[in-house]
Amino acid sequence: MTFRAVILGFIGVAFLSSYTYFNDWIMRQTMFVGNFMPISVYGFLVLFLAILYPLWQKLTRSKGMLRRSEWAVVLVLVLAASAIPGSNLLRLFTPALIMPHRFELTEPGWQQQGVMELVPEGMLVDISEDPDVVLGGYTRGLQEASDRLSFRDVPWAAWRPSMFFWIPIILSLWIALVSLAVVVHKQWADHEHLPYPIVTFTKALLPDESGNRSPVFTNPIFWLGLGGVFVIHSYNYLNVWFPNVLFGQIPLGIDFSPLADLSDTFTQGGGRILLERYTIYFTVVAVAYFLPKEVSLSLGIGPFIWVFIAGIFATYGVGTSGWQGTWPFGLTMDSMMIMGAYFGMLLVLLYTGRQYYAAVFRRALGFNASESVGSTAIWGARFFMLGMIFFTIYTARIAGLDWPIALMFGLGCVAVYLVMGRLLAETGLFFIVVSGTPATILWALFGARALGPEILFLMFMLSLVLFYDTREALMPYVVNGLKLADDCKAKVGRTAFFVVVALMIGLAVGIPTTLYFQYERGVDVSLWKIEQAKRPFNETISIMQRLDAQGQLEEAGQVTGLSRFKEASPHRNGLIVFTTAAALVLIFSALRLRFTGWPLHPVMFLVWSTYAGDSFAQSFLFGWLLKILITRFGGAGVYQRCKPLMFGLIAGEMLGGVIPMFVSLIYFVTTGGEIPRPFEVMPG
Repeated sequence: MTFRAVILGFIGVAFLSSYTYFNDWIMRQTMFVGNFMPISVYGFLVLFLAILYPLWQKLTRSKGMLRRSEWAVVLVLVLAASAIPGSNLLRLFTPALIMPHRFELTEPGWQQQGVMELVPEGMLVDISEDPDVVLGGYTRGLQEASDRLSFRDVPWAAWRPSMFFWIPIILSLWIALVSLAVVVHKQWADHEHLPYPIVTFTKALLPDESGNRSPVFTNPIFWLGLGGVFVIHSYNYLNVWFPNVLFGQIPLGIDFSPLADLSDTFTQGGGRILLERYTIYFTVVAVAYFLPKEVSLSLGIGPFIWVFIAGIFATYGVGTSGWQGTWPFGLTMDSMMIMGAYFGMLLVLLYTGRQYYAAVFRRALGFNASESVGSTAIWGARFFMLGMIFFTIYTARIAGLDWPIALMFGLGCVAVYLVMGRLLAETGLFFIVVSGTPATILWALFGARALGPEILFLMFMLSLVLFYDTREALMPYVVNGLKLADDCKAKVGRTAFFVVVALMIGLAVGIPTTLYFQYERGVDVSLWKIEQAKRPFNETISIMQRLDAQGQLEEAGQVTGLSRFKEASPHRNGLIVFTTAAALVLIFSALRLRFTGWPLHPVMFLVWSTYAGDSFAQSFLFGWLLKILITRFGGAGVYQRCKPLMFGLIAGEMLGGVIPMFVSLIYFVTTGGEIPRPFEVMPG
């Protein structure tokens, strides 16, 4: 690890954190991050290494070229910071802190129920000094005519208290997650030998330690895959601009939706919507090629199985959503099923690594352990515990959560994010969206009467900021990043330290930049991300009305601390579904261990009813079928020779996504701010 690699990484972090809002919400292009293989990062990597690197070598005569380990460090820092500017945080963070003041005036029932009285001091932006500038300027913009807004004109003082409220909560959880990634790294990478498909692709592109170009770029099969996919995406992008000149878009799949009519059960379960998502993603096909066949098959057929299950329930009048509340906090069959599956997978992970984890945490607490563990993992365990302790105490004192609830909520976030990291490492599933939240589970466990509206509201707000749209969650980035750093001979512990620094830099750059763009141009209050600021409040109002109708509102939430366990009234149906899903994961995991030819992987239950699972199902099935055909008719030799082709498919898709980003920026600048036409390569 060198000084220049760290500095280059920090520069990349600052750029990513500041530019993402401009790309996503001003130019309305493909999401700059969007998933765990950001097109912005990997597209630029492919563009530079595949096309510009030879020219760079000639100009510099190969002097001062970045070594493999330096490339790895730069990528790890930038990828970790990808959790900041988009869906994982800033997409919803600033609207969540200010828009409730507007909705209080426009939403019926907010003043009547007094829901804003549940907000602790500092949680929301203080608009009392100048509502017209602080709130009005946020929604309509402060820019006058064509003049640029001065950085000083943004009402920073109004936002400062809420930043002091939220940033320690965010950072303490993130430090705990980074530290836990350090703990599990050796178990997953060295003891269980997980495949890490995205890391495999990344390493195939990187130069060696002497700076020599990767041999994959001399393989014509690689260029065949890259060129073919890039031409397809480029043609479709040109068709966006010149629809009357070209011959229409090249279809990336077949619309099978008419087949849904062959089965009433399939149709009632939402099968038509699933079949309409027929886009074939070349990156997913390539990832499936590198996976064990049972994994790609399970990811492919899981959503179809869920549709039949949902259809059977619908036939008998039982919906998969709508016990209490609505997405994402509500107690629904869908959310409890996914949360139960994640819990089951967590138990599997803890069981398979029980000896190693026990040794690490025993040593971290100063006790002896029979198994030898490295000092890096020990310090990772210590910082994980410190991060969780700070998170618990701070949210209890500042936000007002009881410490048992704060601890359970924080551990719930960590548990789900840990399993997501495992999913990425084991399957390469780089687009993961979770149904349900830790608040959902605690609601089902305790009941609304034991928790009370205030505690439920606080958990909903914490979920909105810390756990809402999980497609860009921090943990999977760090899990993959530490594996890449380790394989490229960069020290894991030191890399993790600089990841934390990178996160601080990303916050310091990303938050002010995002606020500046929002105050300069204003925000569209009808956008999905703006509307989500209502959900914690509306869900709480629904709970209050239900408790009031049951005559329990006055006594709800009166008990505190551990006494809540005595007053708990668990949601029976929710916990049955939760337990059933966890049991399915445990049973399928046991069958995989018992029978070597078992055809399905329990990962199916973690994605089968999610948007991400639906989006990628057909691509995983296509990749599974392709691998079956190649291995059956070509053998192991042909399978190995086709690997560069798969690398090329991924590289071509990344390049096909990043080039329109450059074109859009050039168009925006040269036309004086005219919005370019949108073009998407990955799911939005």
